[in-house]
Amino acid sequence: MPGPTAPKSDDTRETVEQVDFIVPALAVKDLLSAIPAHCMQRSALRSGVYVVWDFALLYCIYKLAAFASDLATPRYVAVPHLALYSVAWWSIWAAYGFAAGLVMTGLWVIGHECGHQAFSDSKVLNNTIGWILHSGIGVPYFSFRITHAKHHAANGHLYQDQVYIPKTRSQLGLPPLDPSSENLEGSSVTEKVKKELYEAIGDSPIAAALGVAFYVLMGWPLYLTLNLSNQRTEHFANHFLPRPPLFEKRHFWQIILSDIGVFLWVAGLVYWSFAQSFGDMMRLYGVPYLWMNHWLVIMTFLQHTDPLIPYYRPEEFNFARGALTTFDRSLLGGAGKFWAWVGAFTTHGLAETHVLHHVASRIPHYHAWEATYALRQRLEREGIKLIGGPCGWSEMYRVYRQCVFIEDQGSIVFYKNVKGLAAARPVFPQIKTTGEKGVHSVN
Repeated sequence: MPGPTAPKSDDTRETVEQVDFIVPALAVKDLLSAIPAHCMQRSALRSGVYVVWDFALLYCIYKLAAFASDLATPRYVAVPHLALYSVAWWSIWAAYGFAAGLVMTGLWVIGHECGHQAFSDSKVLNNTIGWILHSGIGVPYFSFRITHAKHHAANGHLYQDQVYIPKTRSQLGLPPLDPSSENLEGSSVTEKVKKELYEAIGDSPIAAALGVAFYVLMGWPLYLTLNLSNQRTEHFANHFLPRPPLFEKRHFWQIILSDIGVFLWVAGLVYWSFAQSFGDMMRLYGVPYLWMNHWLVIMTFLQHTDPLIPYYRPEEFNFARGALTTFDRSLLGGAGKFWAWVGAFTTHGLAETHVLHHVASRIPHYHAWEATYALRQRLEREGIKLIGGPCGWSEMYRVYRQCVFIEDQGSIVFYKNVKGLAAARPVFPQIKTTGEKGVHSVN
């Protein structure tokens, strides 16, 4: 039998081959010119039909669950043990909560499109429909519209983006970068550095799983109420206070109107709980609402977080690069083609067409698919592919564990894992004397 493996010395170095991320050298007009002109057209009638469709789908899901629940009784079905009736009842309403949560996410998407003025050509109609839809699911419409617009303007900007801001080495209190034992790029580290980082951070699978569970259950409401995952601010900030740093004086009445909408939503849920029962409210609305929060966090986190997605400091940031600092992903795609269709159909392609959405946010979801395929063809000619793995729990867990911190230095940086290794490096397109395109890396 072979003897025990000798422990690695502190000077032993691990070097990884990194993925080349081609830093876009495209102007906004290059991106927009790839999109068919008719995709920019907005129709109040067509958008309104999708609103009616989503509510009709919710009603059908409810009626189907109620019908199945009525059948799962001794009057209609004989079972070996009475406890199976309870199991059937809980299973039926759990399935209802899952399905209704997906459709509610679709309504969130339409309200979000209203904030981008993608619902119709009328700003008044857009904001009216958006306020009604988002207030009905506990979203402060105007408040979110304002901060979300800032996110779109500065997506991927380390100091100005509004959501999923990575923590730096110094912010996590990690040992400073040691050039003699690791490189800034994150392609090579020694055992000494790996041990130091592991001791400072840890890498428990259980802790990671609990972190993911907390994120998907509480991430959305905490983002609205405590500014979770946003830029650090000197003063307390949330989406309900009409004051800096999130809002300006001119936004005051928009924030108040948003607060009124959420207040009416809370009042309605309280009245429902007392008039019927808290359990009835949770079964029919609360559980689907939690599923909606869950899908929103999974999709938006994975759209903007991955070891292969870069972050820009001011000297290298521009809008076009920021717009291409995201991934398209397939919601439920990991469960097969049928579930991928279900995820995309019920949520109007929010996860699947997100790159396009950052390039041209006024394109309505029913044109986003065609526009996405056209944009992808243009990006592929530059060697750029922005498609990540399917949205789901396993991918969320993988990304959560791999994306630990970024460096305090560097104009273009990628997440490093607990070992201090980065999966990607930035490369710039370079025009050769022959006229062919090449690339060169940047540290």
